[in-house]
Amino acid sequence: MKLSEIGEFGLIERLKELLNSSIIGDDTAPLSVGNTTVLLTCDILVQDRHFKLSYPASAIGWKAISVNVSDVVANGGLPKYALVSLVLPDMELKYVEELYEGIKKACEFYGCEVVGGNVSGGERLIVDVFMLGQAERFVGRRSARVGETVFVSGTLGDARAGLELLLMEKRSYEDFELRLIERHLRPTARIDLARHVSKYASASMDISDGLSSDALKMAKASGVAIKLYSEKVPVSLELREFCKRHGKDPLEYALAGGEDYELLFTHVFERLNPFLSMIPVGVVIEGEGLYLDEIPVEPKGFDHFRL
Repeated sequence: MKLSEIGEFGLIERLKELLNSSIIGDDTAPLSVGNTTVLLTCDILVQDRHFKLSYPASAIGWKAISVNVSDVVANGGLPKYALVSLVLPDMELKYVEELYEGIKKACEFYGCEVVGGNVSGGERLIVDVFMLGQAERFVGRRSARVGETVFVSGTLGDARAGLELLLMEKRSYEDFELRLIERHLRPTARIDLARHVSKYASASMDISDGLSSDALKMAKASGVAIKLYSEKVPVSLELREFCKRHGKDPLEYALAGGEDYELLFTHVFERLNPFLSMIPVGVVIEGEGLYLDEIPVEPKGFDHFRL
């Protein structure tokens, strides 16, 4: 069986079985060190799979940190330290320096720091980040409870539209298009919600592969079903305009688009904080699977081995 047949998530489950691990399965690995809960995570960006060399190097650096911070805050933690490893083709030093400028700016923004890493030569650029975070209370994806409300932290589908605009390679872009492109190139992890998630959420994860795909992962891990309401799924004005221009459905982008790096979490509706960006989009129900309104849906989203 080839990887394209089993898929990214089938491979992860198979490796989890081989390792006989009860920890693997969330955005981070929570470990107790004394009285402290340490969160460990890693993420990798590969040239021509996650980015092109034509993209601003600083944006690649920013994104490499942000996607790891997103995992940490999704589990209720705050980022502390990062190790950055690079596989480098023979390229201009200036490009690598700009890459690290983006890494540095992201770390300053999120309040963490790079404390080491590794470099190696190779045929294409690869940026691999290992991050350590800390949480007062770890919140994984396995404890969503029937009757709770399902929340997301912001608009969805923008990053996918931004990627499609980049691939068009237009000579110039309108302002709304540039904002969508920025959502793809420089996502911002929702560190503003980390303490709320840690204090109140029963289950949480980040939306990196698409809302429908990630909601189903949470439902399966928690042994429940999740019902999403189509009219509640938040989409931006920019995405609506993009879809209007190109004859697309913004809801489909919101459900299946990847790399938004918003949060998906559950708790009782009464814990909604009107001063935070948290939008109720559904409910946890008995059963299994994912529903859109009253209809069972097959999830769509990003899979590294099924492009």
